[in-house]
Amino acid sequence: MGARTKILLITFAFLFFFFFGINSVYAQSPDLQKQVDELKERIASKVAELNLVEKKAILGTVKDVSDSQMTLSTLNEEIRFIDIDELTKFSSGTIDNFGISDIKQDMTIGVIGLFNKDSRRTQARLVYEEQKLPTIIYGAVYAIDAENFNITVAKENGAKNIVEIETITKTSSFEDGSLVKAGFSKIKEGQTIIAIGVLDIANKNKIVASRVLLFPEIAVSSKINLDKNIPTIPASTGSGVKVQPIIK
Repeated sequence: MGARTKILLITFAFLFFFFFGINSVYAQSPDLQKQVDELKERIASKVAELNLVEKKAILGTVKDVSDSQMTLSTLNEEIRFIDIDELTKFSSGTIDNFGISDIKQDMTIGVIGLFNKDSRRTQARLVYEEQKLPTIIYGAVYAIDAENFNITVAKENGAKNIVEIETITKTSSFEDGSLVKAGFSKIKEGQTIIAIGVLDIANKNKIVASRVLLFPEIAVSSKINLDKNIPTIPASTGSGVKVQPIIK
């Protein structure tokens, strides 16, 4: 018997027992295909579930809170629904043993969690207390109250905000291409101004400034009206509607 014949016989025998063995397994396990199909379905379902959920970080102001959920309003004034469960962790730099019971309306809260694209809800995995978000006001100095160290800033939308200047407020003036240190006495009516601070809890039309930037060499925006004969329009409360003054 030649070498080639031996190789063919060995190969045939191997293939015969290989396929015979597989057929025996299938013959002894009639439910194997069913199990394979169920496994495929579970894998496909898990993949679809993973595609539906994504990690997301959210920062916003608390509008409503309960033991199991929160409603936040983001910087873009979008409403986000946050679910809380036993796996949710809490963190705060100012409150010991910070938890859901410490969260109140109007607090600034950050959330890291799993956002469900279908339900549009976020399952929180970490909830942390943030410092108050800064408010930035751009406009022109409308009036100065030297006695109380307050100024009124007129904005492009016709609204006006009171800016309180404190001893900790850093005031600078942009002159000749450089920022120079300034004080309250440098603030003049009609100047372009940017004030950065936090809202006064008692008066949402007022901010306590941490930083004031004056731009005496930059003309006031043509959209800002400094005519004191026009009634003051209340500052926006976040409704998104901008009211313009009526000029006759």
